[in-house]
Amino acid sequence: MLAKLQERRQALGNESGFTLIELLVVLIIIGILLAIAVPSYLGFKDRAEIKGSAANVRSAIPAAEAYYSDNGNYTGMTLSALQGVDAGISPTLVVFGAGQNFCLSDHQGTHYAKYVGPGGQVLTNLSGNCATATG
Repeated sequence: MLAKLQERRQALGNESGFTLIELLVVLIIIGILLAIAVPSYLGFKDRAEIKGSAANVRSAIPAAEAYYSDNGNYTGMTLSALQGVDAGISPTLVVFGAGQNFCLSDHQGTHYAKYVGPGGQVLTNLSGNCATATG
């Protein structure tokens, strides 16, 4: 019995490594999984950037209204003035204020969101900030 085990052990010792076919099959399986996963990941990332930029703009609207309440107009409203009202405002926010109107925009990655107020709505998937985006 011991002799048979030693024979089997020696036989297995000579069969080390993988064949070329086995390695190719593994690479094909990995390639298929990547072809499925990468587009899903990129779509998720785009949606997250769009939602993130819109959330940053929405969170700054109450601070802009508080600025108007304190000053009677939006002239001179800047990012630092809004951060004085609410310290949690995104540092990437772009702020324009003039008279009775203002514009807030933010970007995450290549996606922009913009709000023109008062009384506007948050627009997403734009190509630029308040100075360059239309929509």
